[in-house]
Amino acid sequence: MSAQTDILPPAGPAPPLKDDAADADAVDGLRIVPARRTGQWAAAVAVLVLLALALNSVIRNDAFQWDVVGDYFLTTAVLRGLWLTLWLTALVMVLGFALGTLLAVLRLSANRVLQAVGWGYVWLFRSTPILVQLLFWFNIGALYPEILGVRTVNLLGPVTVAVIGLTLHEAAYAAEVVRGGILSVERGQLEAAQSLGLGPWRRLRRIVLPQAMRSIVPPAGNMLIGTLKGTSIVSIIAVQDLLYSVQLVYHRTYQVIPLLLVATLWYVVVTSVLSIGQHYVERHYARGSADPR
Repeated sequence: MSAQTDILPPAGPAPPLKDDAADADAVDGLRIVPARRTGQWAAAVAVLVLLALALNSVIRNDAFQWDVVGDYFLTTAVLRGLWLTLWLTALVMVLGFALGTLLAVLRLSANRVLQAVGWGYVWLFRSTPILVQLLFWFNIGALYPEILGVRTVNLLGPVTVAVIGLTLHEAAYAAEVVRGGILSVERGQLEAAQSLGLGPWRRLRRIVLPQAMRSIVPPAGNMLIGTLKGTSIVSIIAVQDLLYSVQLVYHRTYQVIPLLLVATLWYVVVTSVLSIGQHYVERHYARGSADPR
């Protein structure tokens, strides 16, 4: 019986080796065509057309009375109301964050009583509408006709009531902003500061708050802008802010729309300036982070 042998194909010429350089040249010679986004461009054109039509209707509509807007935009009454709005916003933010920082420390305290006091304050003032709070403080004389021998009506005027009401309201939200920023600091930073013998207040001032500012600044900037616009509610208690000032004018002239546009434009201008400032402050505190913007 003969042994079986494998039949091998006849040896032929070896296949040519691929030339990587030639392939690279061929790839470089290909034309790269970007993906077509017809739907996005069509949507963009439609939005631009709608914006142009809206802008044209606003500019050409005589009912807006742009000439009246220009006449009252820089009047003394409007500028005085604008100044009160800016002053009230700045004061409320400073006092609100001072009280809010104290409340945040209370909420983070190891003492259960202090925790409960901080939590109860935040819960109460975040649960009540700001308008209700202002009206309550405005009518506080019904509960306490005299404070320290002075009639409450003489002690708490409309501006004082506005400062108290807005500050107590903002402090509740500022407390949560500051508390969130403090909690964002790594625990190891606190342990390292404690090992160096730093006291609680010094640790908070020198170690915790500088690092927490990265998380505090963005929501604080939003609160500042919100407070600026929220001050318009004090017009309900006859505080002559920007909105109340234009209301006094249009109650006399009956030019409601152009005077409301005056207030709107001033709010837009101030808000835009604050937004630009917020951007640069955020960039300052974001130095060294993975995604500085």
